[in-house]
Amino acid sequence: MGSTDAHRPAPGRDGGGQDGGVSGLLDVLSVAAVVLDRDGRIVLWSPQAEQLFGWTPAEALGQYAARLLVSEDDMDVVLGLFSRVMGEGESWAGVFPVRHKDGRPRLVELRNVRLEDRHGAFYALGIATDHEVLNKVERDLALSMRLVAQSPIGLAVIDTDLRYVMVNPALERIHGLPAEEHVGRRVRDVLPYIDADTSERAMRRVLATGRPLLDRFVTGGLAGAADDRARLVSYFRLEDAGGHVLGLAASVVDVTDRHRADIAAGEARRRLALIADASVLIGTTLDLDQTARELAEVVVPDLADVAAVDVLDTALEGGRAAPADSRAAAIRALAVASAGTAGAADAARAADPPGEIAHYPADRLVTRCVTTGRPVHLPRVGTRDLPHIARDRTSAAVLARAGLHSYVAVPLIARGEVLGALDLKRTDNPVPFGDDDVVLAGELAARAAVCIDNARWYQRERATVVSLQRTLLPQRPPSPVGLEVAHRYQPAGAAGQVGGDWFDVVPQDGGRSALVVGDVMGSGITAAAAMGQLRTAARTLSGLGLDPAQVLRHLDQAATGLGQLIATCVYAVYDPGEGCCRVANAGHLPPVLLRDGRPPVLLDLPTGAPLGVGDVPFESVVVDLRPRDRLVLYTDGLVETRDESIDDRLAALVRVLGGARRGLEETCDLLLSTFRLGNEDDAALLIAEVS
Repeated sequence: MGSTDAHRPAPGRDGGGQDGGVSGLLDVLSVAAVVLDRDGRIVLWSPQAEQLFGWTPAEALGQYAARLLVSEDDMDVVLGLFSRVMGEGESWAGVFPVRHKDGRPRLVELRNVRLEDRHGAFYALGIATDHEVLNKVERDLALSMRLVAQSPIGLAVIDTDLRYVMVNPALERIHGLPAEEHVGRRVRDVLPYIDADTSERAMRRVLATGRPLLDRFVTGGLAGAADDRARLVSYFRLEDAGGHVLGLAASVVDVTDRHRADIAAGEARRRLALIADASVLIGTTLDLDQTARELAEVVVPDLADVAAVDVLDTALEGGRAAPADSRAAAIRALAVASAGTAGAADAARAADPPGEIAHYPADRLVTRCVTTGRPVHLPRVGTRDLPHIARDRTSAAVLARAGLHSYVAVPLIARGEVLGALDLKRTDNPVPFGDDDVVLAGELAARAAVCIDNARWYQRERATVVSLQRTLLPQRPPSPVGLEVAHRYQPAGAAGQVGGDWFDVVPQDGGRSALVVGDVMGSGITAAAAMGQLRTAARTLSGLGLDPAQVLRHLDQAATGLGQLIATCVYAVYDPGEGCCRVANAGHLPPVLLRDGRPPVLLDLPTGAPLGVGDVPFESVVVDLRPRDRLVLYTDGLVETRDESIDDRLAALVRVLGGARRGLEETCDLLLSTFRLGNEDDAALLIAEVS
């Protein structure tokens, strides 16, 4: 009993499990034990007593405890208490001042009880600890208990076997389970839908290293694998004062609201980005099919796995949308886009092929969409819904195999008219379309519908202008005496915009023939109409047999009378009897002369002023022509580009024409294929060869 090492932790502690060592709390309190005989002499003295009071066992044993430890002022009280404990067996507890060996008083928390041995002898056991230390432990314990009980953060104590030992009310609320369903169970048993293996590895790592793991993000929980509840979990290793590992403390913060807000904010950013992309990527041209493809490609895969853009055939023909009581809708598919995944690719094959017209009865969802002008939303597509989505039974079966599970159709409305519908499907994306998706699809459809409407009106206007242009140009010029001719007219660029370019071949008296190529500045129906008037005037003047310079003077006056009109023109008259050609130029690019055995040359003509300038003289030049000579007349739309000088382009034209001799038609095709790639102007070409 006199060993001074009795209070120390037993050697060989490994931080896990239990042994016979002293509790860490007792080490903190350093509880002293003192035994007195019936006379009040000290018969037992613990090492903790030496620490608390300062007296060694040798100094204390056999001494009267009252004389050794109590001041004179407290002697009567102590003797009275001792008498009651030993005489009546009454226990006593309280705070009492004890004299330390150094003479200073020290408050201790004291407990006294009477002991009896097997011979009937009585002893007094005194248990004491430092009052200040005990108060601190009690305060810390009370604070800890209150914090644990009232903390809004979920708290748990987990033992070294990873079983719950204690949970606080906050954690009960977070997990939705009472404490008794936690205690004694492991995390994987309490929360079956989290990644238990990963969580347990993390906890064992904290137990082994002592390094805390802070704010581990965990989703899922009790409701199921798709539960979107989120928590931040932290683990701390618990040790007693002697370094013995007791287990883990876990703190759990419910961040579900923040997690959902972050998801919502991310969705909002995604939707804004999609709308921004649509503003840039949709409507880059006035081509109707291209605009529809741009819309379909923008929404895939960010919004849908499969997208189709369908337009009412009546809208393309210029009519209004079908009335609300229509029993069917004739719809032309313009574009289909797929995310490329297996299910999406299959579903795309079930869609109407672009360019084809499908007649949908009133029970089809797309018919309802275009006739009512309202979105159709099926968050969950069932087997009974497929016939109302697909065009036929075969397509419905394909959609079923593709895994179609959610569907949306939104109308394409522009300027108050329903043009068609944007058809969206989800196959591989497991999340069904929500109300926000319908709103986003409607926003994209509204933006795209204006572009589609612009494209269809442009296409309609262009068709009108092209028809007018084709009508005004010679369909099949007459075969002039002594000449073979070939000609081409090509509208501008990919959009096929027409302009004011023209060519003509006009027979004259005496076997002569007038060759004309001209270009009215501008494009569209105004330029085409002006071109028709100038061509008519040129044909009329040609019948008078005037010199080319005189014809240009009269055309200049006619152009001046048409208002703000500028045009260029080359007018040539070939006389087979004289074997020559008289040519005059009004601000036009010079013709090219091809002669066997010689390189092609640009005719050296006075440039002259464009038609419409007014009061500018023109001059005719005589050019000798021999059999097999060729004269190539063209408009600037054949050669002019933005990134090269006109001199370089004319030199390139001469080089191409200087190649191997080809037939007239082949030569026309060669020039167009060589010089017309991406050209933004229309072009007219006329080649005449002396026979």
